[in-house]
Amino acid sequence: MDTFAASVLLADARFPAGGYAHSGGVEPAHGSGAVSDLAALELFLRGRLRTSGVTAAGLAAAACDPRADWAALDAEADARMPSPAQRDASRRQGRALLRAARAAWPQAGHLGEVGAGQPGAGQPGTGPHHAVVLGAAAAAAGCQPRHAAGIAAYQSVSGPASAAVRLLGLDPIAVNAIVARLAGEIDEIAWEGLPFPSAPNLDLLAEVHTTAEVRLFES
Repeated sequence: MDTFAASVLLADARFPAGGYAHSGGVEPAHGSGAVSDLAALELFLRGRLRTSGVTAAGLAAAACDPRADWAALDAEADARMPSPAQRDASRRQGRALLRAARAAWPQAGHLGEVGAGQPGAGQPGTGPHHAVVLGAAAAAAGCQPRHAAGIAAYQSVSGPASAAVRLLGLDPIAVNAIVARLAGEIDEIAWEGLPFPSAPNLDLLAEVHTTAEVRLFES
């Protein structure tokens, strides 16, 4: 599989990595009244891209090396994710992506080392973070760090955009136009080194979401 095809596969929402079950904060944001229309959604997505998206891109790029210290990168992800609910959602998606990646690229022995040795593996709250697995999977597929970063940045807005269509009943064409307008910013995301931006509102929304009586998404 060439690099382009592998990148498209990893970025595709149909790749069974569990992302469809998560709204990336859109559902609790909608519940609070912060996201109710296209204009508000675009502001939300731009903010998400420049905070958690940048961080995910940096982690994925750093993990895109079969020799990476994934335990250390996982700790770096934890340090940038103070919300327990956010951490749990990230680890759930990481476990799902890791299963899919191991099936897709069984020859990549380093995928067996990602998340190995963690106590209670497979239980809620355990397993490697999604961005770390994404980087390792990208390496298995023959991608470069910049590809892993681009995929992570793209997914930071494409997943919430898709969730917004289902939650708010927005025109999917108009929502995808927003993602298209963000393409330039996605390409500009710096991937060298690990960034430190935070998104306190996303952390707060994630914690509020865990107490919602009725919800469509896990996060």
